[in-house]
Amino acid sequence: MSKVCDAARFLPLAEAFFPGREKVQDEPSTTIIKSGRVEEVSRRFLVEQHWYKQWEVYVQGGDQDSGTFPGCINNADLFEDQVNWRLKKGLVEGEDYVLLPAAAWHCLVDWYGLEHGQPPIERKVVELPSVQKVEVYPVELLLVRHSDMDTPHTAQFSHTDSVDLVLRTAREQFLVSPQEETRLWIKNAEGSFERLCNTRVTVLDAALKSGQVVIMETRNKDGTWPSAQPQAVNTALEEDEEFQGQPGICGLTNLGNTCFMNSALQCLSNVPQLTEYFLKNRYLEELNFCNPLGMKGEIAEAYADLVKQAWSGHHRSIVPHVFKTKVGHFASQFLGYQQHDSQELLSFLLDGLHEDLNRVKKKEYVELCDAAGRPDQEVAQEAWQNHKRRNDSVIVDTFHGLFKSTLVCPDCGNVSVTFDPFCYLSVPLPVSHKRVMEVFFVSMDPRRKPEQHRLVVPKKGKISDLCVALAKHTGMSPERMMVADVFSHRFYKIYQLEESLSSILDRDDIFIYEVSGRSTIGENSREDVVLPIYLRERTPARDYNNSYYGLMLFGHPLLVSVPRDRLSWDALYHILLYRLSRYVTRPSSDDEDDGDEKDMEDKDNIPKPGHVAGGSSQNSGPEQAGPSSGVAGGSRAPVDNSPGPSHWPQRARRKHLFTLQTVNSNGTSDRSTFNEDTHGVSFSSQPYIAIDWEPEMKKRYYDEVEAEGYVKHDCVGYVLKKAPVRLQECIELFTTVETLEKENPWYCPTCKQQQLATKKLDLWTLPETLIIHLKRFSYTKFSREKLDTLVEFPIRDLDFSEFVIKPQNESAPELYKYDLIAVSNHYGGLRDGHYTTFACNKDSGQWHYFDDNSVSPVTENQIESKAAYVLFYQRQDVARRLQPQPGLSDPPASPACGSPPNSEFMDVN
Repeated sequence: MSKVCDAARFLPLAEAFFPGREKVQDEPSTTIIKSGRVEEVSRRFLVEQHWYKQWEVYVQGGDQDSGTFPGCINNADLFEDQVNWRLKKGLVEGEDYVLLPAAAWHCLVDWYGLEHGQPPIERKVVELPSVQKVEVYPVELLLVRHSDMDTPHTAQFSHTDSVDLVLRTAREQFLVSPQEETRLWIKNAEGSFERLCNTRVTVLDAALKSGQVVIMETRNKDGTWPSAQPQAVNTALEEDEEFQGQPGICGLTNLGNTCFMNSALQCLSNVPQLTEYFLKNRYLEELNFCNPLGMKGEIAEAYADLVKQAWSGHHRSIVPHVFKTKVGHFASQFLGYQQHDSQELLSFLLDGLHEDLNRVKKKEYVELCDAAGRPDQEVAQEAWQNHKRRNDSVIVDTFHGLFKSTLVCPDCGNVSVTFDPFCYLSVPLPVSHKRVMEVFFVSMDPRRKPEQHRLVVPKKGKISDLCVALAKHTGMSPERMMVADVFSHRFYKIYQLEESLSSILDRDDIFIYEVSGRSTIGENSREDVVLPIYLRERTPARDYNNSYYGLMLFGHPLLVSVPRDRLSWDALYHILLYRLSRYVTRPSSDDEDDGDEKDMEDKDNIPKPGHVAGGSSQNSGPEQAGPSSGVAGGSRAPVDNSPGPSHWPQRARRKHLFTLQTVNSNGTSDRSTFNEDTHGVSFSSQPYIAIDWEPEMKKRYYDEVEAEGYVKHDCVGYVLKKAPVRLQECIELFTTVETLEKENPWYCPTCKQQQLATKKLDLWTLPETLIIHLKRFSYTKFSREKLDTLVEFPIRDLDFSEFVIKPQNESAPELYKYDLIAVSNHYGGLRDGHYTTFACNKDSGQWHYFDDNSVSPVTENQIESKAAYVLFYQRQDVARRLQPQPGLSDPPASPACGSPPNSEFMDVN
């Protein structure tokens, strides 16, 4: 009676709860209130169709003794087996089963019961695009461990379940302790493996299919992953399996010009709060896989792997190959194995980590506002809040501060004040206005060897300043000097006195030649003409035409003064023979010719250019040459008081050692620049003359050792001492008023035009960890140089209170004092160099020197050097906060974090 009556009373409710098939798919999730609890109706239960029809007949008949009584709910026909209770494939709603809401199911179970041993078949109502649907067949995944791929565990998941639930299920199934770190991989149909990086997405979004193998991987104790073992093996070959060292004292292998990357990584790894953030896995909850400005979390994960390995204490050094590959993938400038700047890599890495860990998932548009006369504190607070609305990460918490930028229009006086965030300070170094240049002075006196000089000249001076400086050493008038850049045995350029010295690089080989006081080049005047002279040797021809390719330049070129009114080939031969007399031997009497016919032939040939085919028309000015073969000399000699060409003893019967040929500035033959007659030679453009030697004559009469010889003037031993500067001076320069350059004007909203305004930067707030970049590399249009000035920086108590303009809290002076924790060093010059790191270990307080895979302890007095390039400072209140509490068994705090130096470990070298 009771069941029938209850069933009869339940019939209207059943009709409401048992919708048709289409209605089930479209029915929205609702809630019902029962016993004061709110339950979500987002579940359905499967009931076998035959039992349900039997129950309907029984309820409609209303006879409790009827043979239509359905009995216990029995879903046996829906299962493939009675062990795993897996549903049969291809079941159809309305034919094989019906779907009941949770409330109806529980009523039926209460009234009729469920067949003993059978599990209820519960399914979720999932939200699919534009439709809700009951998920009859959930996703069935095969969970395995990386260490045991042959023993799968089957688990079912809804399409709306998160991948994190899959990971938690795998951890529970395989009894992984909470301290161990795990990650998931999936095995694709073609047998490849793919990381499930974002565990916050659903099974549907991750495209997981039933029957797919999901591998759970557990991080090793040394910080590596088993899947990366082939790479990790290379670093562990020479290590004991049980090696246990000081965490953080771990080198990085140089992969080929990657010392810049190793230096930046070692500095960042020794920032205590950032390293703790990764070691304690707080980054896992903040990985931002959807940030279009980020790198899909890959840079953050690659850096986390490095930190965990370096701080595991199980490695002497590690190979950062995976990290290098990731960096090159997202920043093409770091592809390959060229040398780069550690500060540039650091800038990229901080920005990449910030975007990968940005807590702001969807950045809103923020309009920047000018101060417009408002108080600084109000404008600064607004600027920082706007910055945090779009940028909120551990990088912002640790490294970001706030500038105050003030621009003043020079015309209308309009003042623009903005507050801008910064991640590091790039401070200039005081630059000397003097420059040291090395030159070679070549005297007109052939008896004097070239002389090397080291001259101090104005950095923004002219070529004439170089000549004046040399005149102080030689006593020679600057008017009798010509300056040339010698490159690959030819003149790369011959300078005019008014040209700027900035066009001469430190690596250029500069020769200064003495010429007569009335010499000119290329002008039709009655003064002496200065001829550029090249030396060439005839070699076996390289083609069938016996062209000029058979003549090779050698030795150092000359600038020779020749009287214009006595310019003949014969006179020129003897003038040049005299200028070369220090290293060219005149023929002896045994070499004299006896035949008049031979003598006349020589006299006809010598004044004229040698008959060498080929060549191209020359330009009126010097041309650029090819690769340098190096030069060795240049020097000063006394004024030539020897007899001139008119007083030379003429011996017409001597054998002539070389022939003369007009050439262009590259040293290749050119027959278009001269005219000749019986009286002399005239040039139609800038003349270049080549002295051509036959190999046998050169070997016999030309002394190569003597030709390459030079002497050093006393000034070469002088060193221009650079006074050291204090770091505070660099910061003062950073905050000094400057005028904008023409390439970077400012648009004045009042004048409505671009203006070269004055700009001043001030420090408003400073970050927990302050990065100071010393701008050692200077680049201009014509010059590049590295400043090797010694910057004196404090290890402790760097006080910024005098530089911060925000009203200060006098009761907390530690908010403005910083202690050094790391230094990136650069040794060498512009084109080559080497990066290393000094860093203070956060656990032991010991300073170490990191040189790629080599790590050694150092003392504090070894840290300051001319190589210091990027400085890392930690605020003292942060250091105090990170100190272990008294009474705990933690190692002592770093002395760079405010505690006094410990001689027990600071004296180790």
